[in-house]
Amino acid sequence: MKKTLGIALGAGGARGIAHIGFLKALDEEGIRPDFLSGSSMGSIIGACYAKGMTPDAMRDICRGLKAGDIVNVGLMPISKLGLMKWTKTRRLMTSFLEDCEFSDLAIPFSCVAVDLKTGKLQVFREGNVLDAIFASSSMPTVFRPVEKDGMIFVDGGVLCRVPVRQVKDMGADVVVAVDVLGKCSEVEKVPNMFSLIARVYDIIDAEKTQSQRRAARRYTDFWIEPAMGNVSQYKLKYSEEVYEAGYHSGKEYAPKIRKALEEQ
Repeated sequence: MKKTLGIALGAGGARGIAHIGFLKALDEEGIRPDFLSGSSMGSIIGACYAKGMTPDAMRDICRGLKAGDIVNVGLMPISKLGLMKWTKTRRLMTSFLEDCEFSDLAIPFSCVAVDLKTGKLQVFREGNVLDAIFASSSMPTVFRPVEKDGMIFVDGGVLCRVPVRQVKDMGADVVVAVDVLGKCSEVEKVPNMFSLIARVYDIIDAEKTQSQRRAARRYTDFWIEPAMGNVSQYKLKYSEEVYEAGYHSGKEYAPKIRKALEEQ
């Protein structure tokens, strides 16, 4: 009997476009995941793929996306705990996901967020998909936290950048982790406060993920880091370089993944 495949798509902002290239490459090789999990940007890509959207369709949408399509600065960012509202983004994502439930997805899917009240990781596997992926993608100070069921959720990447254990718990025999942030590269300067905040996030993320990677060895068969150089996760413009990096990694690892699925 063929083994089941689970893919964990990691957090990564604009670098998450690499997930689309990765999934496209696996599609071409006839490899489809039986389970998907995602954190932050990985949750958005994962949900769309699980719903049935093709990598080509996702790529076309990203190519045509403008900052004005998602940037929606709200009033009173300090009291509302974030600069941007979810209004425009929710409208956009509803057109793709149709405000669906997890039970409507073609591929079993989960995503993670962090509850600010308890400081614990929350795994979403049921209920409204849009609520879950926005909770998973609420980058602190940038997007407003998502309030749901008495909890206040922020970005899953705060505690879990690549949710490998979660996809293993769903029933996957072979687990593939795609970490699109990778190691923390050097920078020449930090010109302003926003750059400072972004840099601190990058450093914390990189250190935390290396620790998580060591702990996740018993759950993970392949840990993949597409090579994207110094491309920033905070840029809004679509990057062909990022897509191609994910695609190349998918092509490189497809034979290894196929072999792992066929081994007895």
